[in-house]
Amino acid sequence: MFAKLFKIAAAAAVVATVSATPLPSGKSLAARGSHSFNSYMGFSDMSGFDNFYGSDNFSGVISKTVVEHESELVCHSESVEIVQQRLLVLQEMAKRIITEQICEVESQTVVFEQFYSSMGHFSGDIRHKSHRGAGYDEGIASHYSSIVEGDGSLSSNDLGFSGHDLGSHWVVPSGSNWNDGSSPSSVESAFEAAKAARSS
Repeated sequence: MFAKLFKIAAAAAVVATVSATPLPSGKSLAARGSHSFNSYMGFSDMSGFDNFYGSDNFSGVISKTVVEHESELVCHSESVEIVQQRLLVLQEMAKRIITEQICEVESQTVVFEQFYSSMGHFSGDIRHKSHRGAGYDEGIASHYSSIVEGDGSLSSNDLGFSGHDLGSHWVVPSGSNWNDGSSPSSVESAFEAAKAARSS
């Protein structure tokens, strides 16, 4: 189950970095540095925004990971269409959460940009550009079933974690085809091909 969640998260990162067009440099919302969005524009629903990742970490950069295990979980290749289906479900669920649980468009904008930029970090994990392996936080992923109530409505209870907890239960499934000799070049080629497709 976690291996499949990993694949979903992996492809979600590709969706975040490939299918969407990033904002022009200099116009993105507080990508780095200390920028507070607490009670942004006076909206009460933005009270405590900075508590999640911190005012100096808008996009949720993971500074430290605690690897739970690397060998117990092995990725299993599925048809790419199966993965794309699940990613589209997650994409639409993200839209549903933002539009049903935030009413101010300005707040929706800030929260979506934070979500979008945080997903983009996974691209670096996949391409082995970061200090951590390409994986996911199984502690946070385990709450997936808690975001929807039995009647299909979105839950509104506190799930008991914040962005500061991200990385504390990191799982890196084994079994990918990464090769230290050839993969840096081939993966970068795939990345550039995806970027070209995005901008065409």
